[in-house]
Amino acid sequence: MSREMLSKPFRSIESTACAPHNWRRRQILQAGASTLLLGLATPCLARAASVIGVRVWPARDYTRVTIESSQPLQNTHRLLQDPERFVVDLNGLDLDAALRNLVSKITPNDPYIQSVRVGQFQPHVVRMVFDLKDAVKPQVFTLTPVGSYRYRLVFDLYPRVAPDPMADFLVQNGHELASSRATRPPADTAAAASGSSNSDADMNSDAFFSRYAQNGDTGSLSAGNDNVAVTPSVTPPRRGKGRRVLTITVDPGHGGEDPGAIGSAGTYEKHVALDVGRRLRAKINAQPDMRAMMTRDADFFVPLNVRVQKAHRAGADLFVSVHADAFTTPTARGSSVFALSEHGASSAAARWMANKENSSDKIGGINIRTNDATVNRALIDMSTTAQIHDSLRYGGYVLREIGGINKLHKGAVEQAGFAVLKSPTIPSILVETAFISNPDEERRLNDPAYRDQMADAILRGIKRYLAANPPLAKDRTA
Repeated sequence: MSREMLSKPFRSIESTACAPHNWRRRQILQAGASTLLLGLATPCLARAASVIGVRVWPARDYTRVTIESSQPLQNTHRLLQDPERFVVDLNGLDLDAALRNLVSKITPNDPYIQSVRVGQFQPHVVRMVFDLKDAVKPQVFTLTPVGSYRYRLVFDLYPRVAPDPMADFLVQNGHELASSRATRPPADTAAAASGSSNSDADMNSDAFFSRYAQNGDTGSLSAGNDNVAVTPSVTPPRRGKGRRVLTITVDPGHGGEDPGAIGSAGTYEKHVALDVGRRLRAKINAQPDMRAMMTRDADFFVPLNVRVQKAHRAGADLFVSVHADAFTTPTARGSSVFALSEHGASSAAARWMANKENSSDKIGGINIRTNDATVNRALIDMSTTAQIHDSLRYGGYVLREIGGINKLHKGAVEQAGFAVLKSPTIPSILVETAFISNPDEERRLNDPAYRDQMADAILRGIKRYLAANPPLAKDRTA
């Protein structure tokens, strides 16, 4: 295909959905069989798909483009180089306002898409040409109707070379690291006071976080595609004698195509979870011996198993997933803390909530045909009795703290089969900050002061757990 064909203006074509069969219509009309014509034309019109909406979700991990339609969309796609482009032909469609609107949805800060051109390439073929900022490896798949969604055609544009997870960690935390260093004593003063052979400047430096493990262990690190970069694992940073910086993974629930629960006033759970998560990250990073890594720090979808993998890549010591869920009745209220269960849920409500949270992958949309064995391994329940025991203790400290902020739904840590808590080695909990389905609690969740208090309470619980259960000075492998 020549570059001229991709750069020239697209033609605007007015035609019916069944134009390829016009010759048959003329033959039938000439025979006087107009009634038969209607019978033949109706099924064709019934099969015509219409576009309901287009959405774009840019993120450092990947950019997702979603086209929602009344019927499944047939498409062909290809990558072109020099320059990098991703070309998609949508068959059986005529250009409409919804598809034209895709152009305005590409933002300047999109990591992978520079711009997009949309036009009528042929009768009933709409062409989209994505001009790319860098080489990508696309995943293209169709999702069947679920929840409020109809059929969705999804284009996930992953970077050709998977990013270094520790580089992403530093991008997330750069401004918090800089501000926390500004409030600490100068490096030479702190080093002299401690008598350590390693200066605090060295311990606090961004470069320190990206050093490779001294023992030479390596691990396969994936960003959700098959072209996986192999990167040495990272030894947790140490400050002073026998002390190391602890990494806490903060997991804001839902995101992107998956809004989570929606309150009666229109509050989205994904937005509440992200805001509380960001506040918690800032508070963790203000601590002298803690660093936070978020599984998402913007509005995009992260599959449940990838959230677990991200925590392991960062060498996390603890994992906390933040939510604001709904229940079948608006009278349900109170905050909760959940840990994983080996032998079924602790209550019917806990089982219901776990099933609801585990449906995020269906709503958010994952490519079930992916061959990425590294990521898929997280789907296997490798959790141990020891990890669940630690998670229950950890959750108990957090539960007591958030009980001072809001009424508790249950007086003890509950258990159920939450997929996002299935880590083999990291104590993991899920915090329901309040019921977004309760009008009173939805109002509280929209109060920035309440969100800040909840983040404070979670941090106090984390600190009390760590004080009672000091983590071992151990190295991690990816």
